[in-house]
Amino acid sequence: MNARSDVRLANEAWESLMTAHAALMGVFAEEGMWKDVTMREYDVLYTLAKHGRPMRICEVQSGVLLSQPALSRMVDRLATRGLLARETDAEDARAVRVSLTEEGVRVQREVGRAHAKSVAREVGSALAPEEIRELERLTRKLADDRPPAG
Repeated sequence: MNARSDVRLANEAWESLMTAHAALMGVFAEEGMWKDVTMREYDVLYTLAKHGRPMRICEVQSGVLLSQPALSRMVDRLATRGLLARETDAEDARAVRVSLTEEGVRVQREVGRAHAKSVAREVGSALAPEEIRELERLTRKLADDRPPAG
């Protein structure tokens, strides 16, 4: 392969990955689990649940597809709704850490269970188990050793 075909192949694979992502997100967006939170709000709740500890906004940002200003506004809205709690960072009093409240945990788990079933249905209907394992391996390889966004 020459450099030109390498560029083309990489871009075709990238376009295919983004097209699959957009198609699946469109399917998921139409489902009824999003009555308490939007998909982007769920992403923030999921990131906090996955880490299981209070996090700085910049740490949360590395796990979601939102700019820092958009994430800050979303954190404000989620805190106002009682889904997130804020606390002063013990290591740096100028910083704030956010965590799930009991209600935030409840909403994240409820939406998460429904979303997990949807993901399993859509991915499982398109790919065999060994293909799913290979997809995970490949996407982890792409994500590994990358500096956090932001």
